This record gives sequence, C-alpha cells and structure tokens, in this order.
Amino acid sequence: MTAQDIINQLGLIPHPEGGWYRETWRDRHTGGDGRGCASLIYYLLERGQRSHWHKVDASEIWLHQGGGTLRLHTWSGADVTTRRLGQDLAEGEVLQACVEPGEWQAAETNAAWVLVGCMVAPGFTFAGFEMAPPGWEPGHPGHDAGNAADCHGPAPQA
Repeated sequence: MTAQDIINQLGLIPHPEGGWYRETWRDRHTGGDGRGCASLIYYLLERGQRSHWHKVDASEIWLHQGGGTLRLHTWSGADVTTRRLGQDLAEGEVLQACVEPGEWQAAETNAAWVLVGCMVAPGFTFAGFEMAPPGWEPGHPGHDAGNAADCHGPAPQA
C-alpha cells in the first residue's frame, strides 16, 4: 500500500503540526472538567514530512502501527532524546514510547510512510496544544522553552 492508499482508506486529514490524522476514539467518561479521560488518533507521516516541535498538556503514548521507522524526538530542558519506533526489535526499535505532559516533541521518518496511533490521557484538546514557531529547535541560543511557549497551533479544520 502507498501512503495515499492509507490516507484514503482511513479517512485521514492534514494535521496542523504536519502529517495526516483522524481521531478514532474519545472516552465518554470525563473528569470534573468535562474532558474525556483519553483519546486516540491514527497519525501518518510520509517521507519529507515531520511532526513539528510541539507539546501537549497530557501524557501521550505513541504506538507503531505499520510502515517504516519513526524517529520521535523529545526535549524537557536538557538534551534532546530520540527513540526509534518500528518493528525491528533486534535493531533497537520499540513498539511504543511515552511522552510526559508538557515535554516538547517532534517526529520524522525517512521511510515512504509510517503509521502510528497516539493515545493522549486525559483526552487531547487543541486548547492544551502548543506548537513552536517555524524553525524553532531546542537548545539553540535564543530558542528556549519560554520563546516557544506562547505560540499556539491553529485549530483543526472540520
């Protein structure tokens, strides 16, 4: 299958951070604030696309579903950590990775495509989503978390 086949089959739409997505599940049970306890999406990246630096206000679990290897970069103020999600366990790839609330994250692939599931708990809201300005990279002079923290991503298209 090609990336376009998967995009069509799963009904994916462009994600503000890059790539393609579709929410597939949102917990009906809510906390006191009315926010679902968890949510789940399909997320697909094609070669040359990337999930730009962003953070969410909840825990996020990335789950490899198919295709090539995804490189998940995270930063919480020290060094950038990179984990490789994929099916080649003998080569050190992992099937899932967790990102802490408020931790900066970005992802990319060199493969033709990679499909992951992303579960967010409590459930994802765009109000709790922050995207860094274009070109922002952690740890560069003038590129600290404070410079990116006031840049919010756009609301999703219906």
